[in-house]
Parts: sequence; C-alpha cells; structure tokens
Amino acid sequence: MWAWLLWERRRLLARALAWGLAASAVIAFLIPKRYDSSTRLMPPDSQSGSGLALLAAMAGKSAFSTGSLAGNLLGQHSTGALFVDILRGRTVEDRIVDRFDLRRVYGKRYRADARKRLSANTEIEEDRKSEVITIRVTDRDPGRAAAMAQAYVEELDHLVAEVSTSSARRERIFIEDRLQSVKRELDEASREFSQFASANATIDLSAQGKAMVEAAGRLQGELIAAQSELEGLEQIYTANNVRVRSLRARVTELSKQLDKLGGSRPGVLAEPAARAGGLGDGSGSEFPSIRELPLLGVRWAELYRQTKIEETVYELLTQQYELAKIEEAKEIPTVKILDAADVPEKKSSPERLTIIALGMLLGPSAAALWVLSARAWQQMDPEDTRKRLGLEMARCLLALGVRLSRAARRIRQSRSVAEARAD
Repeated sequence: MWAWLLWERRRLLARALAWGLAASAVIAFLIPKRYDSSTRLMPPDSQSGSGLALLAAMAGKSAFSTGSLAGNLLGQHSTGALFVDILRGRTVEDRIVDRFDLRRVYGKRYRADARKRLSANTEIEEDRKSEVITIRVTDRDPGRAAAMAQAYVEELDHLVAEVSTSSARRERIFIEDRLQSVKRELDEASREFSQFASANATIDLSAQGKAMVEAAGRLQGELIAAQSELEGLEQIYTANNVRVRSLRARVTELSKQLDKLGGSRPGVLAEPAARAGGLGDGSGSEFPSIRELPLLGVRWAELYRQTKIEETVYELLTQQYELAKIEEAKEIPTVKILDAADVPEKKSSPERLTIIALGMLLGPSAAALWVLSARAWQQMDPEDTRKRLGLEMARCLLALGVRLSRAARRIRQSRSVAEARAD
C-alpha cells in the first residue's frame, strides 16, 4: 500500500531527488576547504633517581611500563601529561593568537572568542602506551596550519624553560646575581687601584724599589768617585781650573740626583693630587722617593690585594655560572620532535561526495515522509483528539505569525516616522 502510494508520487520524489542533489552540491562547494597539519613529540626523558624508576628496577620490568602504571595508580602525572596541560593552557593559546593575528583571521573581536575557536581547531592527545604527544591543527590555509602546529612546539619549549623551578635554575639565578655584584666591586677596586698607582707613579713597588735602590747605589758610587777625584785635583790645581770646576759641577749634579732619589722629606707621603701634578716631595720628581716607598707600599699592597681577590672571585663565579647553566639545561625537559609539521597537500574536509550523497538520500526521504504523513493525516478521523490538537496548534501558530508580522510592520512604520522627523 505504502509502496504503491510512493510510486504514484514518483514525480515528486524525482523532483525532491533533483533538488536534494542540487542543494547538497551547492552546499558542498560553498563550504571552504580545511587542511590538517600535525606534529608528534617524543615522550620526555624521565628524571633519573625517581621513585617510579626505582620501583620499575626492583620489579625487573622496564621503567617505561611500570612507571606509567605506578603513576596512574598513585594519581601522579607524567611529564607528557604536563606537556599536554601546558599546550592546552591559556598562556600558550594567547601567544598563538597574537602570533598569527587569529582575531582577524577568525573574525573575532575578543581574544577569548579567538582562543575558543583555536581550541576547537586544535587536537592535542597523548598515547597512553607510547606517551607520544600528537598536535593536530586545522585551518583553511595549509601553510598557516603547519606554522601553527610548529608554533605550539616552540611555545611549549619556551614556556617550560621560563617556568622551570629546578634547583639548577635557582643556583644559576643566584650565581648570576652574585656575579653582577662582584663585577661591580671588581670594577670599583680596579678603578681605585689605577687611580692610586697613577697619582703616586707606582707600577710595581717590589720591582720599582729594587730598581731605585740599585740606581741610588750606582749614583752613590759615582758621587764618591767624583768627590775623591775632585779632592785630588784641588790639591794640584787652583779652584778656577776648568777640570776642577767641571768636576765640582758633576759632584753637585750627582748630589741633587741622589737627593731626588732618596727624598728630602723622609716620612711624608705625597698627596695623590700633588703627586699627579708632579709636585712630589718638592724636588720636582714625578716618581716617589725611596723614603716614600714603604709608606706607599702599605696602601698599594692593600689595593692590589683587594683587586686580585675580586678577580679571583669573579673567575671562580664565572666558571660556576657556566656549570650551572649546563646543569639547568640538563634538568629542563626538552621538547623532542618525532615528526615535524609539514604543509598538507590534500584537504581534510569537506567530503563533497559524502555531502552530495547524503543530499540525494535526504531529499527523496523527506518527500516520501511528507507523502506518507499527508496520507495518514487525511485518513485520520476528524474527531480524533490528535488531529484536533494538531489543527488547534496550527491555528495558534498562524495567529502568532500574523501578530508578529503586524508588530514588525508597526515598528518599521514608527522607525520611518522618527527618521523623517529627524530629517
């Protein structure tokens, strides 16, 4: 009976098939293409010496399987699960939104809406057996889909490094701060030492003192020899003799040089400003005298010792700082890429043939349901409560539609009047 009824209305079903085919084809080609790009991450290295690894070793099984089972039983999360939570967090998603200007791409005004759209287009999952993390991003642009998948990996690596609170990181931060303060102290000590050495013309007091003593001894010997020779010549020649006067001038010059070298004011330390100006001890020499060397040596040795101490501390802290950075890099879980994100060559959706096939099926099915429902409605007794209820509901809906159309017409008229008055 029903088959015969549908056969009688076969033209209607054929038209419904054609309309369904046309509508589904239009819809299938209007839906924009979408591309999937995915990347896979290796499971993070488990930290050595952990309780789970020890439990696995005692059980004689692999640390991988036993550690995962123990972690699940104890309610603990692996580093892979932590990575998944970080990737799904607001911080990473906001960085992706800002990096690719997704508010403009998705046509969203607020960042929260763009973040929701990004979350809907991103699939992040961890395989429970292999612990491999898969990140799959869907987008209309194949290049942007691959770039966003890669950006997730980069932002994960950056964020893990930023929020790391390992002991090596704390040690590295402490040494870094200490290194900066020691660098300032070293610069200050070097500056003070150089100013003192420059003002008092002291370079290396031990070598300088030895050289001055040798020079003084040499001058003293030359002076004694010149005086002896002068005494001999004075016994032979008169005071106006050329050789006598020349030798007397030489003795006088040697005495002046010896006085400059020895210092005419023993026990008096030259002020730095006076020394820098070449005043010295009043003898016109820019270098300290032998008598001043012990007094200068105390301050010089103190400044020199302080400078060497700061240099030694700075060198040791620099070595420790480099070691701390290496240890920090070892402790931070690194993101290892198993399969890098590539630009997809084929679209992932829409499945146009599937949409067209569904449209071809839904069109005749809807028409057949309409034909069968209309025949069943015609054959229903007018006194049937279901038919009466249906008619009453139809009349109410029709009256509601009329009232709504009238209200809309009145609103349009009042708006037109208001605009006319405003003009």
